[in-house]
Amino acid sequence: MEGLTDREIRVLEAVIQVYIETAEPAGSQTVAQRFPIGVSSATIRNTMSELEEKGYLYHPHTSAGRIPTDRAYRWYVDNLLRLAPPSHEDQQALQAELVYRSAMEEILRRAAQVLGVLTQELGVAVAPAFDRVILERLDLVTVASDRLLLVFHLKSGAVRTIFVEVARSIVPEAVQRVAQILNERLAGLSLAEIRTTLSERLRDADSGAHERELLNIFIEEGEEIFSLSTGPETVVLGSAQMLAGQPEFATSGRIRDLLDLTERRDLLRQALSARRADGLTITIGGEHNDSRLTGFTLVTSSYRSGDLTGVIGVIGPTRMPYDKIIGLVDHTSRLVEGLME
Repeated sequence: MEGLTDREIRVLEAVIQVYIETAEPAGSQTVAQRFPIGVSSATIRNTMSELEEKGYLYHPHTSAGRIPTDRAYRWYVDNLLRLAPPSHEDQQALQAELVYRSAMEEILRRAAQVLGVLTQELGVAVAPAFDRVILERLDLVTVASDRLLLVFHLKSGAVRTIFVEVARSIVPEAVQRVAQILNERLAGLSLAEIRTTLSERLRDADSGAHERELLNIFIEEGEEIFSLSTGPETVVLGSAQMLAGQPEFATSGRIRDLLDLTERRDLLRQALSARRADGLTITIGGEHNDSRLTGFTLVTSSYRSGDLTGVIGVIGPTRMPYDKIIGLVDHTSRLVEGLME
């Protein structure tokens, strides 16, 4: 490979494998004993020093062993990684947990949880983005004197519901008339188009006092009503307990970093949403745009059903078994995609 000799490549791969398995800096004697590199431990030690000068390894001041850098993991993923497909047992575990789920949120929640258990990382997912989905029909249903149920029938086949609060009881005829106006003026548009043009589309609607009162609610709150999936609550997390048991989080400071990460749903939503159209994506340590994620690797795969796209994956320390995890994440995204269809 460009920039590295054959010996450096073999030593680098060995160090990475040792560190992934043990979470301990890899020494030259350990590498010489475990891997058939064909040179002495002294030669391996010199090669490790060369790799350190090139930015692929570093060593803690208290240890003679070396630890891979983010650059080493990136080079490993791009050039050396041999993907391991999920085992039959792992595939069965995922299938058993997901196949009988029907609600999208439940599918994603269980998928993130099972991914976390199988990989020993933190399973993450983001619900589909609805911005480009076409609205086919709206239904308005009175469920209480001060509350209406708004039912979205979307072109993708999905049905979403939200509640709309009203100041006082509105007569059924006015509710039916407003539903008719909404369908006449909004059906066939994407949710993004509706949010940006809602006011002008509804302002001149021919309506009585009761209808106008309800239409004004849609005009004033349309940005929120027609967003469906733009808040931090659309991020689904598995259990952080899987990560908490790993050596990287043995100190109280790192545990606080992990807990802070699980509480920052907005940060995770932004990181995940940026990957909706990217297929399989691996972002390692310092490659993240946000410095709060530099201690982590994020492995994700997008899923799609019609106009709906979302992301599922895992986040964990940069020391992770990439070959196994990438295969599991990709398999899970395809399984979620099939269930959505």
